[in-house]
Amino acid sequence: MNAFDVIIIGFGKGGKTLAAEFAKRGKKVAIIERSDRMYGGTCINIGCIPTKTLVHQAKIASGMTKSTFEEKSKFYRDAIAVKETVTGALRNKNYHNLADNPNVTVYTGVGSFVSADTVAVRTATEEILLTSNQIIINTGAETIIPSIDGVEGNPFVYTSTSIMELTTLPRHLVIVGGGYIGLEFASMYASFGSQVTVLESYPELIAREDRDIAASVKETLEKKGIAFRMNAKVQSVKHDAGKAIVVYGDSQTNEVIELEADAVLLATGRRPNTKDLNLEAAGVEVDARGAIIVDEYLNTTHPNIRAVGDVKGGLQFTYISLDDYRIIREDLFGNKERKTADRNPVSYSVFIDPPLARIGINEDEAHKQNLDVVIKKLPVMAIPRAKTLGETDGLLKAIIDKNTGKILGCTLFAPDSSEVINTVAIAMKTGQDYTFLRDFIFTHPSMSEALNDLFS
Repeated sequence: MNAFDVIIIGFGKGGKTLAAEFAKRGKKVAIIERSDRMYGGTCINIGCIPTKTLVHQAKIASGMTKSTFEEKSKFYRDAIAVKETVTGALRNKNYHNLADNPNVTVYTGVGSFVSADTVAVRTATEEILLTSNQIIINTGAETIIPSIDGVEGNPFVYTSTSIMELTTLPRHLVIVGGGYIGLEFASMYASFGSQVTVLESYPELIAREDRDIAASVKETLEKKGIAFRMNAKVQSVKHDAGKAIVVYGDSQTNEVIELEADAVLLATGRRPNTKDLNLEAAGVEVDARGAIIVDEYLNTTHPNIRAVGDVKGGLQFTYISLDDYRIIREDLFGNKERKTADRNPVSYSVFIDPPLARIGINEDEAHKQNLDVVIKKLPVMAIPRAKTLGETDGLLKAIIDKNTGKILGCTLFAPDSSEVINTVAIAMKTGQDYTFLRDFIFTHPSMSEALNDLFS
């Protein structure tokens, strides 16, 4: 039995940062990661870093308008190689940041609870027992594989993880699911040169956004050649020697349609990754969606066990995991003032082209709450910087409390919106009213200065 001051299950953002924090304070730390391809966590290996690397490469590829498909395919292969170089370097750096620390021991294997203070690690060759009176779960989330006939074992079916290992650009990519992940990959592969069809089972796209924003997104992506099939219920994914055949039904017309595809991407959501943890042995409870239940200081239902990152449900972003680290750090070593309720509102970005970014509530939510609001809109084509970039598709929208002047929410579907939304977030978090951004002196020409007009 190996004893530690703290055991961390999972090498993601929150877990690895906590491991370094404990080690810095002289604590003996064990960190468990099931795969040597996942040191550093989802973001570095299969999430934001590889996808955004490919999004950048796809942006370059979108300018190859006179290139043949073969030339675009070669560029795509090179882009995958660039992605591998980036993720490999970061994975190696993250591993050595902890493995080379004398206070940290890295175990590569599957961790599961034996009891509330004991974790078994199953490696390729043995099972090792670790014990500690402080354990942190950071096992992230996993792709949901829908129960569609013909998906299992189909060589043409991919997840958002496995498709980024594909070195051959598909001529026709069918994406099952029109959520944020599906749209991000649709935009990316269309820019690389694939014909892309998105099958969405609902009648409307990205239902959590206002309809005018969703319409702008759909119209912009259709200009890239992306085809959307709404009300599409996928029944099966057959395949022969060289193609996949996606069979779906239109829930409005009851028509059954077949689509040939070189690749099929399942973009049907993610769920907390808890299946191997044996949480019952530790007295750790999950909610109806399988997420570990935590309080505002990230304590689970067992007082000596905490959970950080995607495994506890809620927003699945790296920066949320990093803030989870801050909450635990301040709770253990600081003034205990940070808690989960303090961070709202939180902004997010979807890296389609152009990016879609949002913070706070939208117009529909404001009306449902019977709030007295002023709605401000600005088409991207009215922004000078957008004209200089030659990227004039999109829409900016702000929700303002009519009585207080406070900004309640903002959605930016525009170039550089993933950066500009942070300026709005700072204004909201510091309690500024809308006139702060209306009258702020921004550089020119920039996308940020559009906030002057949006909030005018």
